[in-house]
Amino acid sequence: MTADSIGFSLLLLGLFLVIGKWIRIGTPLLQDLFLPSSLVAGLIALFLGPEIFGKLIGVNVFPDFVLDTWSFLPGLMINIVFAALFIGKKIPNIKSVWELAGPQVILGYIISFGQYAIGLLLSIFILSPIFGTNPMAGALIEIGFVGGHGTAAGLRDTFDEVGFAEGADLAIGLATVGVLGGVLIGIALINWGIRKKKLTNVIKTLDRSALEKKGLIELDTREPAGFISTRTESIEPLSLHLGYICIAVLMGYGLLQGLIWIEHITWGTMTGVYLLKYVPLFPLAMVGGIIIQLVLEKSDRYSTVDRDIINRIQGLALDILIVSALATLSLTVIGENFYSFLILSLGGILWTLFAFIYLAPKLIPDYWFERGIGDFGQSMGVTATGLLLMRVTDPDNKTPALESFGYKQLLFELFVGGGLFTAASIPLIFQFGPMTVFIITLVITLISILCGFKLYGKK
Repeated sequence: MTADSIGFSLLLLGLFLVIGKWIRIGTPLLQDLFLPSSLVAGLIALFLGPEIFGKLIGVNVFPDFVLDTWSFLPGLMINIVFAALFIGKKIPNIKSVWELAGPQVILGYIISFGQYAIGLLLSIFILSPIFGTNPMAGALIEIGFVGGHGTAAGLRDTFDEVGFAEGADLAIGLATVGVLGGVLIGIALINWGIRKKKLTNVIKTLDRSALEKKGLIELDTREPAGFISTRTESIEPLSLHLGYICIAVLMGYGLLQGLIWIEHITWGTMTGVYLLKYVPLFPLAMVGGIIIQLVLEKSDRYSTVDRDIINRIQGLALDILIVSALATLSLTVIGENFYSFLILSLGGILWTLFAFIYLAPKLIPDYWFERGIGDFGQSMGVTATGLLLMRVTDPDNKTPALESFGYKQLLFELFVGGGLFTAASIPLIFQFGPMTVFIITLVITLISILCGFKLYGKK
């Protein structure tokens, strides 16, 4: 692989992003489904790739080096996405976070660890004995649904190292099911909530302008993408913010290598059990981002970090990640494991629906629908889906839904949805077996339910 081939592959990826955007602008169905342009672009690239169009005409549209380059990108971009999660955000104390977002943190843990428990239960008693599926498939619901395309693609190297290479493609497929299901089922739930008077405020369900549906902003209402905090003759602001993210990734790498070394000289050598060497970099990059933010809060008296610019860098990395992950998805793997894929999809959807319809009203003291629909969306199709559904139910932010949802991420994404436990779940099953991890996740789910009813049920 040469520098020219890598450069050409990136240029081609940019072309697909633009094509995806313009197709979305001209396709009302895609607008109504709230599908991001990167997802559209990735599906187009997948269609033109060797899995579909290539098989039909017998010739690969893309050179092999393009697909090879694209296959490496998700594992790199996921580190940028997670390193940027908390940089530029004021990190409040745990007490403040818990007072507002505690019920949603608990509900999020119930759904996520419940997805592990349901997936492993299906894997142990149905998928493995009947279809011969690798028992590690039990972790794919949470990885695909809550973690999303980014986490699923970012764990590809981990799947390869534990001998479950097909797991990455199945997880990416589940992530696509989660995004589509999160939007379609979420909108159906909102309409149900309106009819049953579950919502506190009367809302305009889908009263969007034509430009909003196309994903465009009125010319006279456009805001800057970020505020310039440094003079360009000193350093380009974008470069400075990218530098902060790079430092966070480097810190995460140092932390990960340090933990691997500690594991090697302690319990690894004594027991032969190694977990940390299978853990990917991105959750530690997130920890590095938290450290960077804490340092900046104390030392950056000039306030050089602008969260909007960080968001733009993070968004670019996520777009690249989604397109490249979908473009290199193996439909053959999904076809070979179709029944396992279908059962995991249905199991994840039914559990998440149960948690929203039955548990959310009992655990969230006020505005349960507006707040719970965000957790449902995130648990089906990542954070963006949750934000989308909350915007539909509470477009003017008249409830604490958005604020509590934002605070929730501080205690939620550190562990699940791409956090530390998500990254460690596959190594844990690999080392200790699916039954052990099933018992652990089931116990955590039950304890979370009991704590939720104890703390918030009476309210």
